Amino acid sequence: MDTRVPGPAVRSPDGSRIVAMTEGAPQRRGTAAHKVLNNNVVISLDDQGRERVLMGRGLGFGLKPTDTLDPAKVEKTFILESGEDGERERRMLTETPYPVIEAVSRSVDQAERALGHHLGRRLTIAVIDHIQFVIERLDKGIRIPTASMPELRVLHPQEFAAATAMAASISAALERELPAEEAVFLTMHLLNATRDEPNGTAALLFRRVQHVVLTVENGLGVTLDVESPDYARFVLHIQFLLQRLVSRTMLRSSDSSFFEFAKHSYPRSFAIAQEVKAYVRAATESELTDEELLYVIVHVERLAAQVGAAPADGGDPPDVLA
Repeated sequence: MDTRVPGPAVRSPDGSRIVAMTEGAPQRRGTAAHKVLNNNVVISLDDQGRERVLMGRGLGFGLKPTDTLDPAKVEKTFILESGEDGERERRMLTETPYPVIEAVSRSVDQAERALGHHLGRRLTIAVIDHIQFVIERLDKGIRIPTASMPELRVLHPQEFAAATAMAASISAALERELPAEEAVFLTMHLLNATRDEPNGTAALLFRRVQHVVLTVENGLGVTLDVESPDYARFVLHIQFLLQRLVSRTMLRSSDSSFFEFAKHSYPRSFAIAQEVKAYVRAATESELTDEELLYVIVHVERLAAQVGAAPADGGDPPDVLA
């Protein structure tokens, strides 16, 4: 007989399930342990003969194969991958301390509620693997640095906020401080779990935006103020520009007078825009129109004024942006 704790079960399209028992994961009374990985992780077989991972504190303690599981101890359950991926996951779950598994699982539950999106088994497995890797390196005095990637806060504020909360939750549960940059790594994991855009993932789009920002900073010889409205507008514009390239809806105009004015009046910004155009061509095999290039020039000129870069040309940038 099946028993359920009240609450909606969450199931992914591929049939995997990663939900807390208190959120409605169904468990069958009398389920037998098939393999005991450790005191907290047990493998059982479902009706279709698939291996199902059951996790919970003390769930596997003293159990032998064919012993009956206590459903009240089951906190998480999901179907294991088959083949080499399944073997790797099984080995990782066997070797990773359960507090890490528990802390990550709970943080993923929180992120699912915050984003209103089922994040899937693969995300939980990937984050468990990542966090354990980070902890092992920290224990050895090794810290893997990363850029702060402020563009993430502009392009993906919800995912960045959820990732920041995940990092804080894991740190609190494990009673140890994780590096601040973990919010960046976790955001990238969330993006890959929640979005899949044409011609690549959201993470790929983000890397391209980041490359364009770096191109502009190098061209101006400055570090941009990531807290400024002009910076936020520029990053969003580049994101939309790259998305328009994919959807083939680039801006076009029969009036070239603004472009010619900007090209001759702001040679430094035009040269930087040309570098952006060359990068976009190499990365996407698409060509920016003069209209798209005009907006890049204007944004770069505004950014130069914002950071006080020494003017290489005269006057204020044309006010063609709403």
